[in-house]
Amino acid sequence: MKTPAALQPLIDDGVIDEVIRSLKSGKEATVYLVRSGAHTRCAKVYRDMRQRSFQKRARYQEGRKVRGSRQARAIGKSTRFGRKQQEAAWKNAEVDALYKLVAAGVRVPRPYGYFNDTLIMELVTDAAGYPAPRLGEVALSPETAREYHRFLIQQIVRMLSIGLIHGDLSEFNVLVGAEGLVIIDLPQAVNAAGNNGALAMLERDVNNIRGTLGRFAPELLATEFAREMWALFEKGELTADSSLNGVFARDETIVDADGVLLAVEDAREEALRRELGREVNGGTAKTR
Repeated sequence: MKTPAALQPLIDDGVIDEVIRSLKSGKEATVYLVRSGAHTRCAKVYRDMRQRSFQKRARYQEGRKVRGSRQARAIGKSTRFGRKQQEAAWKNAEVDALYKLVAAGVRVPRPYGYFNDTLIMELVTDAAGYPAPRLGEVALSPETAREYHRFLIQQIVRMLSIGLIHGDLSEFNVLVGAEGLVIIDLPQAVNAAGNNGALAMLERDVNNIRGTLGRFAPELLATEFAREMWALFEKGELTADSSLNGVFARDETIVDADGVLLAVEDAREEALRRELGREVNGGTAKTR
């Protein structure tokens, strides 16, 4: 195929030797099959963000560290420079997450380098050597569904144990490779400790996987792993090998609304009495 303009510099610099074909095209990036020496790999070319995308992505970027106070101030003020920095941070997030997750033993595509908005990474294949299908594209036996669920929950635990949440995990970004499942697409990876929406995103990830695999093994639909692992994370007790049972007792205590309102009213009256007391004492002191 004709070499895309974004990949020509990588050919010129000897990073890749040939662009074979387009593999996947989405709103955020286009993925190409490329040849690098004797290896076939993926080249993920990120698109430039549009202005309307910033607010949508802000919820994922909350809590992420920005290199340098100047960049942080510019992003906060949404200047032109700040928007460029925010775009760069979004593109770099997946690269940073992949290296961290590989080191933590999470099964994600192995990265081989990031060049001019292009990520070169491992091509995940099926047993025949073709690009692996997505989890949502395969039919499973109940036993295999349970096995996949155990594996993915453990992968989510490993991610959370180093402070990361995928943020958009579903049947569409898990590949069924020849050597097992591989989690992909991580530009929205969430800082678990610094993002106010982290728990909600974790629950969505876990429940998406539960719903997908629960179609083949319905008993999985009764599990509650997200809150269980989050409770351990908050206490600093979650490790990469934490064993979970999928049971979490939610606090269903009925809130005494009348009691709460009464307590608030009592507090207000007490504050008013103290204020009146200060005024009286102050007036007495002046008359003396």
